[in-house]
Amino acid sequence: MTDFARDTDFSPVRNAVPIGEAVKVWARVAALSFGGPAGQIAVMHRIVVDEKRWVGEHRFLHALNYCMLLPGPEAHQLAIYLGWLLNRTLGGVIAGVLFVLPGFLSILALSYAYAIYGNVTFVEGLFFGLKAAVLAVVFQAVARIGSRALRNRVMIGIAAIAFVAIFFLRIPFPLIILAAGAVGYVAGRAGSPLFKVGGGHGGGAGAVLEDRDSLLGEETPEHARPNIRWTIRISAILLALWLFPVAILLATRGPDDVFSRIALFFSQMAVVTFGGAYAVLSYVAQEAVQNYGWLRPGEMLDGLGMAETTPGPLIQVVQFVGFMGAFRDPGSLSPLWAATLAAVLTTWVTFLPSFLWIFLGAPFIERLRGNAAITGAMSAITAAVVGVILNLAIWLALHVLFREVSLLQFGPVHVDMPTLGSIDLASLALTLVAAGALFWLKRSVIFTLLVCSILGIGWTLLRAYGIGT
Repeated sequence: MTDFARDTDFSPVRNAVPIGEAVKVWARVAALSFGGPAGQIAVMHRIVVDEKRWVGEHRFLHALNYCMLLPGPEAHQLAIYLGWLLNRTLGGVIAGVLFVLPGFLSILALSYAYAIYGNVTFVEGLFFGLKAAVLAVVFQAVARIGSRALRNRVMIGIAAIAFVAIFFLRIPFPLIILAAGAVGYVAGRAGSPLFKVGGGHGGGAGAVLEDRDSLLGEETPEHARPNIRWTIRISAILLALWLFPVAILLATRGPDDVFSRIALFFSQMAVVTFGGAYAVLSYVAQEAVQNYGWLRPGEMLDGLGMAETTPGPLIQVVQFVGFMGAFRDPGSLSPLWAATLAAVLTTWVTFLPSFLWIFLGAPFIERLRGNAAITGAMSAITAAVVGVILNLAIWLALHVLFREVSLLQFGPVHVDMPTLGSIDLASLALTLVAAGALFWLKRSVIFTLLVCSILGIGWTLLRAYGIGT
């Protein structure tokens, strides 16, 4: 036990945050983590920096900048990073698991209701309203991220090229991100001022907490310094936990089994999905709907509505994707049992890599401070992500606002075209209500989702009684 604790850093940090107190704080962060990564990061900042004063402002932003460079959910990775910084490996595990757990349980319960009662008028109306609201939320994400990232013509150009590449040419999302990162890396290394980015997730008004005045202080903790033995040991453990179940599924069930496909696809997604949840969902939607047939187009919005209205990372929607994929192709298992196992599997292979990225790279993060090439890559990737999210917003709009959408091809160009006569006026009206609440009235995402859900239920009940048909 002592060798394992020493080599993997599961032993507690002296004179730091008590584990019991850390559990309470990370459970509180998880319970309040609504509204996407920006809201989740703000909650962490308010509690960990402003209230508890465990970590200083500059250290918090430095950790966030590193997490923004990684594939996967940045808010989840930031929680792991801060947990590790405060309480070593055990702290990182506690923070990372608690950050995901409430959302997992909530979406699992909603998935059961969706699969069993999805054709009930009440449930149908709930998700009818959520689809319209989520569509407006995605457009809000385009505006919010774009206003922060597209600060010059070069960034606007990168976003436009990314949009054309994915919307018209169907170039895979990972290739777009890799290309943008390469351009930004070269430009940043050459000293171009156009690829510099600033912080965007500050903690609001008030005096900034200096690192020297925080619990951790200004110096780097002993366990946060590079340790090759610890890095090799913890990386080997996490790789085994991640990839061994995937290998077992491939060996015992074959590559065409639904569980094998889920394990492989979401493992690949965990490696290549840069740019946050909305950018990732464009990639997932294309594959899950068009390639694997796990979902119908509208159901992707239903799942996103679940993720928007529950705590935890928005990318938790992939749990619903895996759930429905196995529910419709359960093999020899009962549909609900297969769906439950698929939800666990999807969550496991999606979020476990975040622990690997943090534990592998965090001890070396100080070497990235002030690195112009890395900053340039991050800036270009963020700009490309705006174009990718715009693609997602338009793709969702086509399938929410129109009942019929056809694919037109002109050589390498592929365009989804709606049938104008198939427009759904009720969906359009709800979407305009949601957009007005978000953009004009400046109401919260939760408020907007709640209002649209109530209106959606009301409209569906009216139709069920023959009114409005």
